[in-house]
Amino acid sequence: MSTERVERRLAAIFAADVAGYSRLIGNDEAGTVARLRALRRELIDPEIAKYKGRIVKTTGDGLLVEFGSVVDAARCAAEVQQEMAARNTSVPPEHRIEFRIGINVGDIIIEGDDIFGDGVNIAARLEGLAEPGGICVSARVQEDATGKIDIIFEDIGEQSLKNIARPIRVYRVLTRGSGLLAARTALAESKERAVDRRLAVSEHER
Repeated sequence: MSTERVERRLAAIFAADVAGYSRLIGNDEAGTVARLRALRRELIDPEIAKYKGRIVKTTGDGLLVEFGSVVDAARCAAEVQQEMAARNTSVPPEHRIEFRIGINVGDIIIEGDDIFGDGVNIAARLEGLAEPGGICVSARVQEDATGKIDIIFEDIGEQSLKNIARPIRVYRVLTRGSGLLAARTALAESKERAVDRRLAVSEHER
């Protein structure tokens, strides 16, 4: 019987990848790789360092990062997505590099420089739920970050995630740079204007 002790710790896990990476590579392999490297160098890696994250591993189009703080992970994700949205305004849609990000907090297993466990797997599945340019987080991330960072969490209900035994309540993050937030704001303003018009007509008819 093995007596080797498994090292564990609680961490916030940030998983990200590039939406439509295969399409981007197919359209312009050299250009996409060069632009992604520049984004890593100029934006993503500095933001991760700013919030004391540790890059665990990278792939051609994604990365896995460990943070000691849920709030730091959420702030890093929000700032990356806001800056990416700003940079993409002048880029044709077919050439835009847009990240999807998932964040979870949980118990992880440490093996050398790598990390494993449900905490990691859930973060990866949450990333898969996020829209291009978006962020999805677990309920615990939402609970720990609410009131500590200037973002809005939209409850999208319990989700069954591949190879995860139990459903996970998921929240979509709406940041200032988010098209979703702009859409929600425009819809709310439209409803307010409609109410104002109905009130004005009602007042006129009296």
